[in-house]
Amino acid sequence: MPRYQAVLFDFFGTLTRCVRRGAAHQDTADLLGCPADTLAEVLDRTYYQRASGGLGNAEATLRWVCDQAGVRPSDRAVRAAVASRHRAVRADTRLRDEAVPVLAALRQRGVRTGLISDCTHELPAFLPQLAVAPLLDVRVFSVQVGRCKPDPALYLAACRRLHLTPADCLYVGDGGSQELTGADRAGMTAVRLAAPDLAEHMAFNVDRGWDGPVLTSLAQVLDLLDPLPAGRG
Repeated sequence: MPRYQAVLFDFFGTLTRCVRRGAAHQDTADLLGCPADTLAEVLDRTYYQRASGGLGNAEATLRWVCDQAGVRPSDRAVRAAVASRHRAVRADTRLRDEAVPVLAALRQRGVRTGLISDCTHELPAFLPQLAVAPLLDVRVFSVQVGRCKPDPALYLAACRRLHLTPADCLYVGDGGSQELTGADRAGMTAVRLAAPDLAEHMAFNVDRGWDGPVLTSLAQVLDLLDPLPAGRG
């Protein structure tokens, strides 16, 4: 197996367990005066518009969502709903048990690590609070780059920040947003994480035709690297 100099991970569904909208999203809908199912429909339909960052900050984006849903909340309600949505997305986010050990093991082997995520404003805000944060050398967020996967700009941004070529990098993701195809086209080696819990995962534009390597556990990433030198481990 090649000795990759970096492993780049998707976030939702890869470093985290499967994601579904939990009960906390009802509070956001209530604050906006919007039926929860209507809000969910608009959020699903506009995901890539919101994740590309072109609608402004979190408050401006949520106000645009309200326009799409046909509701006109007050400025105070929108501000409260932004905070509520942040809490709701954070509550939906549960790191995989293997996430921290795998990132730490990669660091131990001298392999750099990074995150490439399609996301809205919430993830960049709360990621620093998560246990994986200090174990990531680079973080590339679609909402900040202005592009979503499979656009090569996200993958190449990570490479530039690491001062590596795409061929030096292994990319690991669950396959949402055609991310595996995107990584492959950008020149990386891509592998799909197909953990059992992902059958219930909320994902958009999935790489359903992916016929490349597949892992069933995040820990199997370590098997794709060269063995540790004697005396290490």
